[in-house]
Amino acid sequence: MTTVTDTTTIPTAAATATTTTTATTTARVEVECADGRWVRVCALADLVPGRGVAAMLPDGRQVALFLDRSGRTHAVGNRDPFTGAYVLSRGLLGSTGNSGRPFVASPLLKQRFDLASGRCLDDEEQSVPVYATRVR
Repeated sequence: MTTVTDTTTIPTAAATATTTTTATTTARVEVECADGRWVRVCALADLVPGRGVAAMLPDGRQVALFLDRSGRTHAVGNRDPFTGAYVLSRGLLGSTGNSGRPFVASPLLKQRFDLASGRCLDDEEQSVPVYATRVR
């Protein structure tokens, strides 16, 4: 798990292993905290489409960060509300029917959470927090 403090960039193996300077390798993914601050979480090049990473925000909350196959970033709370485990970053990405709305399926009990709203697609009484993301 990546721990983020304020707006300090977290060095990663992928970021230090390459010397190529392109928009893709220098772009950073930021997540908006509850207090409105934006924090750098990782390099865009560190994200693999369809796979998630976990990060800890300065307030101690964990987020699951994803890059979908269309190149959009998403962040939701990493805690699975059904089990209490911090595992959503290990979930599988998919999309719903004709709308193509992206979701993450929990790796434990397989409930699906809409990445735009945080709403559980399998139990409307459950949801996870959603965080705004941006690439700079």
